[in-house]
Amino acid sequence: MNELVHAPIGKLPRNGNPLVAHKFGADPYVLVFDGRVYLYNTDDVLEYDEQGAVKDNSYSTINRISVISSDDLANWTDHGAIQVAGPDGAAKWATQSWAPAAAHKRIDGKDRFFLYFANNASGIGVLTSDSPTGPWIDPIGRPLIARDTPGVEGVVWLFDPAVLVDDDGKGYIYFGGGVPEGQDENPGTARMMRLGDDMISVIGEAEPIPAPFMFEDAGIHKEGGQYYYTYCSNFYNGVRPEGSPPAGEIAYMTSTGPMGPWTYQGSILKNPGHFFGVSGNNHHAMFQFHGDWYIAYHAQTLSKAMGVVKGYRSTHLNRVILDEDGAIQSIDADMAGVEQIKPLNPYDRVGAETIAWCAGVNVRKLQKDGLEQAEDLMVLTDIHHGDWTAVSGVDFGAGASAFSASVSCANDGGVIELRLDSPEGKSIGTLQVSSTGGLWSEMATPVSGAEGVHDLFLVFKGKPDIELFQIDYWQFR
Repeated sequence: MNELVHAPIGKLPRNGNPLVAHKFGADPYVLVFDGRVYLYNTDDVLEYDEQGAVKDNSYSTINRISVISSDDLANWTDHGAIQVAGPDGAAKWATQSWAPAAAHKRIDGKDRFFLYFANNASGIGVLTSDSPTGPWIDPIGRPLIARDTPGVEGVVWLFDPAVLVDDDGKGYIYFGGGVPEGQDENPGTARMMRLGDDMISVIGEAEPIPAPFMFEDAGIHKEGGQYYYTYCSNFYNGVRPEGSPPAGEIAYMTSTGPMGPWTYQGSILKNPGHFFGVSGNNHHAMFQFHGDWYIAYHAQTLSKAMGVVKGYRSTHLNRVILDEDGAIQSIDADMAGVEQIKPLNPYDRVGAETIAWCAGVNVRKLQKDGLEQAEDLMVLTDIHHGDWTAVSGVDFGAGASAFSASVSCANDGGVIELRLDSPEGKSIGTLQVSSTGGLWSEMATPVSGAEGVHDLFLVFKGKPDIELFQIDYWQFR
């Protein structure tokens, strides 16, 4: 690659995995709503020691849940992070927020959204919103599930929720994990429980799920009248009975009802180490989108590419195939990911925080500041000479004639080169970005040669070693 253009790290063009490369994201959970896939992640962020070196992920400082979404499974929009726990969080009683689960339900004729999270391994909280991206509030001011919840005795780790809203509107929550000493084959730490109609209360007593070699990571989905409970197996290194799940794999059980009885069926996704050469815990969520089934899971591929394999995870996506009888076929995890299910329309305004691939850039939330900026903005930032961002499968149709972008520039500016199919591909235009004094301004330039379907690369050039500008959105005409 030309020395003037930076090389991507972790996610290479044409690959779909990991989903984003400008940040980490672990313990994925998926909510499908209004034609979009919303993906909620534990917000892994690099931790450093006193010498400035990256240290192992302690998980102890994670108090945010990050959110990305897509309507085509190739281009992902970064919605930033939800401040869940801590003094500045929605749930001030909590200290951490791990392993989210999300649900949607219409209550009194209104769409309501629910975000469940683990306060480390000591309990599960819930936030509510009128939107899948927030803002979120804590409606009960305490854990939804705690050590005094009936039926959780013996559960080592009160965490990793999964939630199902059934066809009749009733809600169910699945959670738990850990291995009591000497109980590797039958830990007895998986639980299920009825949610109240309000989705922020629980009913009755938590009931056990007899998941063999249970470790953590509850999952739940329904297909064709059959319920699927999925989980990560533990790392017991002794002899396992034939038909048991191997260590650190995603296994599943089925039932004809949301509360069981459950029948063990087998293992469906090997540990990330099998596919990517870097092991770790396995965490997943399965979902259906436009008729096909998918699995979201995490692996340390981005941190491996960065040379810091220390527990920092990234979310990946692959297809799931079900047999005619409902059995789940063994899943192949890879860097290729899944196919883009529809083209991106460049004639609609596209937020610059929508990314398929990138090098060097970041996304930041700018808080609203009065007349100049009426609402919070997610913007593309940390833009330097040689950085770039790209979107996949852009359908220009018969051809575009102009490109515009909303930019903020506090210095001498730079240029945005518009290129097709690679950072050094065919040039269709160049936008000159001049100083705006730090204010937001829409700038435009003519383009030519953009017809049909292509990947679009925005390549940034300017003075070295300074931040060039920020971008809010772009659009073709």
